[in-house]
Amino acid sequence: MSAPLKGKVALVAGATRGAGRGIAVELGAAGATVYVTGRSTRTRRSEYDRPETIEDTADLVTEAGGQGIAVPADHLDPAQVRALVDRIADEQGRLDVLVNDIWGGENLFEWESPLWEHDLDKGLHLLRLAVETHAITSHHALPLLLRHPGGLVVEVTDGTADYNADNYRVNFFYDLAKASVLRMAFALGHELGPRGATAVALTPGWLRSEIMLDTFGVREDNWRDALEREPHFAISETPRYVGRAVAALAADPDVARWNGRSLSSGGLAQEYGFTDLDGSRPDAWRYLVEVQDTGKPADTTGYR
Repeated sequence: MSAPLKGKVALVAGATRGAGRGIAVELGAAGATVYVTGRSTRTRRSEYDRPETIEDTADLVTEAGGQGIAVPADHLDPAQVRALVDRIADEQGRLDVLVNDIWGGENLFEWESPLWEHDLDKGLHLLRLAVETHAITSHHALPLLLRHPGGLVVEVTDGTADYNADNYRVNFFYDLAKASVLRMAFALGHELGPRGATAVALTPGWLRSEIMLDTFGVREDNWRDALEREPHFAISETPRYVGRAVAALAADPDVARWNGRSLSSGGLAQEYGFTDLDGSRPDAWRYLVEVQDTGKPADTTGYR
């Protein structure tokens, strides 16, 4: 099997579940050594109180063909992040890929609740989890990433720059968080590009994460049962799809052409030729603009 990332070292910050887990597994499938971090372990759950753990993710990375290494870390704590990066430096001597997928905000935002009615403590905590964690992690990890040319930083967000520029996303705090991550990639592109590294923002489409499947009361093997409740869910994708997008970027010797750009899993699938696990290529953000947001009935023909 091809292992284009053999010998490469990645850190996926926020890899317990969802996109982070999918990205970690696909980096492993490409042969990388992947450090996976989060707050949910087999001995202690975060406030999410969900069953997914970083150890499970690390095992999946190893089963896929890479080396998964689980490290518990709260990315709001600079000391923990500094210790994490020091460990990677001691054990590997390099860092080739940094994925900032820290989020943790599902239980903190209120749908379409205006700023003055939204719980302020929850809103501010959401911003800390979604923005401050990324800044802390990059601050400590980038010197190690810059030791060798060709490093890649992926800022995972929700929505492309074009889509989010024209569309209000959920509420004030959510909108601000996702826009901030897009801008982080843009700013890091300016700082890293001249130093031989690349930064991008990357969004999955409608993600069939563990939490989303639970919301619809389905599993991955019967996810289409949710279409009766939400027909547009037909455009959804597995977390492995965005994982394959990251793996493709990390293996691209010309990845610098994307520096500072806002990218999507569906758009990169067209560029690199990878598919989701079912062999399809869902292009969710084009579908949202051309079908869902225009009020047309659900029809994924030509979009996956």
